[in-house]
Amino acid sequence: MSEKAAEHGPDGESDAPSGRAGRLWAAATSARGEFAAAVAAGFLLLVGAVLGRIEAAAAVGVAMVWLSLAIGMVHGVRAATQALREGKVDIDVLMVVGAALAAWVGAPAEGALLLFLFVLSGALEDLAMQRTKRAVEALHQLLPTRALRLEGDAWREVAPEDLRPGDRVKVLPGEAVPADARVAEGLTSVDQASLTGESMPRTVRPGDEIWAGTINVGDPVQAEVTRVAAESSLQRVLRLVTEAQQQREPVQRMIDRLSQPYALAVFGVSITVFLVWWLVLGAPLVGEGPGGRGGAIYTAITLLIVASPCAVIIATPTATLAAIARAARGGVLFKGGQAIERLSRLGAVAFDKTGTLTIGRPRVRQLHPVGWSDEERLLAVAAGLEQDSTHPIAKAVRDEATRRGIEPAAVSEPGFTPGRGVSATVDGKPARLGSMVHARDLVPECFRNRVQEVLDGVQQRGQIGVVIAHDQQAGVIILADAARPGAAGLVERLHGMGVKPVCMFTGDNTATARAVAESLGIDRWHAEMLPQDKVEGVAALKNEVHADRSRPGSRRAVGVIGDGVNDAPALSAADVAIGIGSIGSDAALESADIVLLNDDLSVVPWALRIARRARATIAFNLWFAVSAIVVMAVALLAGSLAGWHAPLWMGVLGHEGGTLLVVLNSLLILAAKGPGAAVAGLEFEAAPTATRPTESAAAAAAG
Repeated sequence: MSEKAAEHGPDGESDAPSGRAGRLWAAATSARGEFAAAVAAGFLLLVGAVLGRIEAAAAVGVAMVWLSLAIGMVHGVRAATQALREGKVDIDVLMVVGAALAAWVGAPAEGALLLFLFVLSGALEDLAMQRTKRAVEALHQLLPTRALRLEGDAWREVAPEDLRPGDRVKVLPGEAVPADARVAEGLTSVDQASLTGESMPRTVRPGDEIWAGTINVGDPVQAEVTRVAAESSLQRVLRLVTEAQQQREPVQRMIDRLSQPYALAVFGVSITVFLVWWLVLGAPLVGEGPGGRGGAIYTAITLLIVASPCAVIIATPTATLAAIARAARGGVLFKGGQAIERLSRLGAVAFDKTGTLTIGRPRVRQLHPVGWSDEERLLAVAAGLEQDSTHPIAKAVRDEATRRGIEPAAVSEPGFTPGRGVSATVDGKPARLGSMVHARDLVPECFRNRVQEVLDGVQQRGQIGVVIAHDQQAGVIILADAARPGAAGLVERLHGMGVKPVCMFTGDNTATARAVAESLGIDRWHAEMLPQDKVEGVAALKNEVHADRSRPGSRRAVGVIGDGVNDAPALSAADVAIGIGSIGSDAALESADIVLLNDDLSVVPWALRIARRARATIAFNLWFAVSAIVVMAVALLAGSLAGWHAPLWMGVLGHEGGTLLVVLNSLLILAAKGPGAAVAGLEFEAAPTATRPTESAAAAAAG
């Protein structure tokens, strides 16, 4: 039963009968069927034991004990037969042989007790495994079942599987998004909690991506399908979680390799003990105690039971699956037990900057009007100039105007100068937005020095400054990349967990990199790095951390956290690769060992805690299971040599009780607290520092 649970599935399904009998057989051999059989066997055993003490009903009691044994044998023999067909001698075989021998020597009650607890523990293990898979089942329940597709001038209900890229769909309030899509019309909020773990709905507008299975909790929207249903982000996550549950940790692979030799060794040692006790020590073949207690056969049977490695085999997979399930509920995808093991050893980490520590999109931090200039008027003109632009700065300007409730000014005769900025006519007068070189002619002469001073300060702080000039008014729009939620205090939390150094690798300019690093307290940072430079940086960090012997324990691992775009080579070079905000990122989903499905960096320390808890649980489970086997076996043999013969039921309770304790200990991972609320974002601003001359971001990126 334990090995079956460890393999995450029932054995012998192919041998089940067909038709109605097949359905009954499937129900009887399912986890719930085994549990019901165990309860029935336990009830019969208990009643039989009670009646056996009443002289008038002793015969009925004995019959009920044998019936209990028979029920246990049905399930035990099925699993043992399947193992033997596969050429394996496993725990199922050990337990069936032990129960049969116990009945043969006159201890049917002990044999029935063994099979009752064995079938019960196996059923509970299967049910526990099913519980760890509820996160995946919850994701399956997110799969939409209908879609409204525009066909001609009418909306028609179709299956999500019929949707193709480019189809226009309508998502009504309360309905699931039928496929990965991009909002084409309307403004709404979508609930992504079940998919990404985000606690608050996300506001989406035209141009924003929405994912299959998320729920529209606002107004009706129309969207354009970007992926077929089979390739949606939800389906890819489902596949990855399923694959992760089927992977084995290194320690579990070792246990799997040793389980067969160990089972044969248990048989061999039990036979040896029987022969030594009978032929050398002179113990009777069958003892005079109840069920032959005190005899060589009885001692060998008890040893066979207590030395069986049920708890050892189940120790790792139960903890691993529980960790995968708990992490998935919190928006973290562990791609197997090996990823959990590596993350648990995390000793140093390198973050990408753009799209990882920051959201990768500029936001307006301030509009700095000069002299008598009107701030709101300048923002209205700027929003009008950028009305039709797709540049990130243009979107930031429009978003700021929308946030303040300012209508973009009407423009005519729009123009664009590559590398400098945009221009147009507003109320019959020229307006320009972009670099100082581009807007200089429209900036009043008395303002020019002040505008240049503001731009110089902006550049030194690693921010972006663009000049807006119109109708004898001028100002500087100051933009900065914003930190992801959870970035504030992240380094301190990682330090508190023993992760140091925390590094940042970025291809951005030195001034911007310094501003981000100083704002977040990064230990080390490197700017203007090409992808191959990041790979070399990761290799150097690994050499340093792997060579560090100052901290006891297993070798510390180096992690890289990125969005999987230009940092995919660095992710591949790391001991453990973590993709951030990756529900829609093919690169991160494929190249990362661990995927953070939302944009909140506060889940990084939480995922580390889950991994370390899983590792500690596995270590305790294995220590407890092995110790229990050694202690019980030594106590059994020592007691027998000293004249005290342990009853078989005591060995049964010790063996099966240990297995159940291991399972319950693993399930405690499912009760771990969630990652908590996201930390609010912040803008980056470091103290002005001397930097080497760099081209103004405004000159290169305006418009």
